[in-house]
Amino acid sequence: MVRHLRAEASAGRMLPFVIEYQGRLVGQLTVAGITWGSMCSAHVGYWVDESVAGRGVMPTAVALAVDHCFRTVGLHRVEVCIRPENAPSRRVVEKLGFREEGLRPRYLHIDGAWRDHLVFALTEEEVPEGLVRRWRRRASPGSPGGHNADSHK
Repeated sequence: MVRHLRAEASAGRMLPFVIEYQGRLVGQLTVAGITWGSMCSAHVGYWVDESVAGRGVMPTAVALAVDHCFRTVGLHRVEVCIRPENAPSRRVVEKLGFREEGLRPRYLHIDGAWRDHLVFALTEEEVPEGLVRRWRRRASPGSPGGHNADSHK
């Protein structure tokens, strides 16, 4: 797996990241399917150890990765595709304000079957201030219009 991630990263098609929390590995995030030309797009996949779920670790990691994609890499659009029954992953994109675009029937082959996925997306125009800044504003309990990021566990 590591060889594959390195090869894809070297070819410019993927950005693999590990997620550390308090000095220990707790997850992984991959920006994959990087497409250039008139599309300038990619999709993000992630997992996090359940011991740190609900602490804002994954929304923060996704926000950092999206800002890197838009500001440094030069992408225009980022998608996250999530199985409809995966409520924790859906909460991540909801917290960050990703737009739900619809259902992709039988999108990925997982656990021996083709699984439906919901598509969520953002374009750089939707977060001119950056996704980290927007996430921090939404996560601050005292901010105008903000709410506590963990209030919907």
